[in-house]
Amino acid sequence: MLTDYHVHMAETGTFTLEYIHEYLEAARSKGIEEFGISEHAYFFQETNKILSNPWVENRRTLHFQDYLAFFEEIKKQKLPVKMGIEMDYTPGKEAEIAEFLDQHSFDYVIGSVHWIREWGIDLDMYKEEYEKRDLKQVYRDYYDQIVTLAESKLFSFVGHIDLIKIFGYKPDDQAFVEGEYDRVVKALAENDTCIEISTAGLRKPVGEIYPDPLLLQKCFDAGVGIVINSDAHAPKHVGYAYSEAIQLAKKVGYTEIQTFEKRQRKAVPLG
Repeated sequence: MLTDYHVHMAETGTFTLEYIHEYLEAARSKGIEEFGISEHAYFFQETNKILSNPWVENRRTLHFQDYLAFFEEIKKQKLPVKMGIEMDYTPGKEAEIAEFLDQHSFDYVIGSVHWIREWGIDLDMYKEEYEKRDLKQVYRDYYDQIVTLAESKLFSFVGHIDLIKIFGYKPDDQAFVEGEYDRVVKALAENDTCIEISTAGLRKPVGEIYPDPLLLQKCFDAGVGIVINSDAHAPKHVGYAYSEAIQLAKKVGYTEIQTFEKRQRKAVPLG
């Protein structure tokens, strides 16, 4: 089986049956059997207590009731679409995140880190910050949040777990990097939190799948489960470069992926 759970619609279209059919056709053409929509939580007015900064507020234009109504239409039409959400993990906001998530019947919740305090680490407008900061401290700060994300036990899986490499900035100390990986993997394994293999990195400046093969190997060795996702923002991205993701997963030893329903996971054969 193949999955694509990390999929967005709002930046390229609207929550309509017409548009979701374009996504479903793309998924069918790629042999994807488990498909879901996971819109960015920060788009919704109802999440303003979780994450707020000027960049986010300029994009907070949606109401969650419209998302729910969209999924009600999907249910009526008996379309095979799981309801997910991508939530920015914000340290210190665990109670607010839990309150929001528990109000709704999500099939899965993606936990991602896009911000180190007020710095949007994957935004072109902030790229120059990598030149100004100590890269080791940047990586420590980022992976600190990934660790506490896992420890919160609020999320089904971590999105693009090594997003911090997006612009190709990496510490030249391999022992340091492996140490960061080790503490992340420990937190994932101890808190039963999965990760995604995301092909989105192949479309970014770094030109690499998330995660680094070494990090993925450590996850496999520790028994951390995986899903495979595209982080699509348009139908054309669904199932993007999946042959590479499948090859990587199998190379490190994975034979199963995880599926989700009502925030419960089940392992199924990969591919």
